[in-house]
Amino acid sequence: MKALVWHGKEDIRYDTVPDPEIEDDRDAIIKVTSCAICGSDLHLFHNFIPAMKPGDIMGHEMMGEVVEVGRGVTKLRKGERVVIPFTINCDECDQCRRGNFSLCERSNRNKALADKVFGHTTAGLFGYTHLTGGYSGGQADYLRVPFADGTHIKVPDSLTDEQALFLGDIFPTGWQAAVQCDIQRSDVVAVWGAGPVGQMAVRSALILGARKVVTIDRLKERLDMAAAAGSETIDFEEESVVERLNELTDGKGPDKCIDAVGLEAHAASHLDSMMDRMKQMTMTANDRAHVLREMIYVCRGGGTLSIPGVYSGLVDKIPFGMAMNKGLTFRMGQTHVRRWTDDLTRRIEEGEIDPSFVITHSETLDQGPGMYRTFRNKQDSCVKVVLKP
Repeated sequence: MKALVWHGKEDIRYDTVPDPEIEDDRDAIIKVTSCAICGSDLHLFHNFIPAMKPGDIMGHEMMGEVVEVGRGVTKLRKGERVVIPFTINCDECDQCRRGNFSLCERSNRNKALADKVFGHTTAGLFGYTHLTGGYSGGQADYLRVPFADGTHIKVPDSLTDEQALFLGDIFPTGWQAAVQCDIQRSDVVAVWGAGPVGQMAVRSALILGARKVVTIDRLKERLDMAAAAGSETIDFEEESVVERLNELTDGKGPDKCIDAVGLEAHAASHLDSMMDRMKQMTMTANDRAHVLREMIYVCRGGGTLSIPGVYSGLVDKIPFGMAMNKGLTFRMGQTHVRRWTDDLTRRIEEGEIDPSFVITHSETLDQGPGMYRTFRNKQDSCVKVVLKP
């Protein structure tokens, strides 16, 4: 089969690789009909996430048709359409029973390594680092799905691939980011980053009843997309984020702040961001955390910081004393996808939201290597790329 394969920093290739096979009775094989490039894939593209290996198949946002199931699979049959969540969950361990699917205690086949790095293992993830199991991803013709009875979302016949695809990652990620804020009707919610997850977080916060949502980014097309949903917008290259947020909140600061950026924050004119870049280049720090620092500074006392943006390791110069004295609550983590998807599927079916709004580019899988660069460089007003094997 064909797949997009990681060969090193900024080196993704369209290669021929072996077809996946059933390796365990609980496995299923799907024929991928749609997949997408995610912002988290760019962290791998830039080699900011450790433990990638040449030959790893990329992609963790995918859907398709079931073509084969293992003897132990009881909840899937051939021909069914499914979205595959990026988190692999057994549905049986203590964390899965609690609904903490991204912390599944059984699905990370490199558990010993993850225990050393994280203290306790997280779930296995598709198309990601070997710290999370080294599973092949879904930017490919076919995908093996471990623990298939738990690791799937059935797609209603009424939904197109484009409407359903993002149930596997960015829609529940944006939704969880908003839910973690415990939004009240009087709240002002500020969202840093108007990429795909940020767009979903903006709409989720509005659905959940925020009085006002403010989106911070530097790209006009992304800010316009957020404004179309009813958000106020701030271009951080044109105006002070802190001053503008204080203006919009009568000097109080936003009640809730969402970091939909993560480790690759862009704020070239800020001293802390320049220091982050220098430390990244000298390998004395992993992540560029300008957004996280700015949220701590501007958030209203007693407020909540929700962090769906991915961080990879050591983060420097975090004003933790400021956060402690302001009584801020931090909520973060990889998305517990399956916790949310029954509700979100219903909302799509009922027309409350159509996640396909975020798609700006749709290409065949062989165009994937070039589309990684288009997405990375934000060329051609690119917000979200869908690929068709």
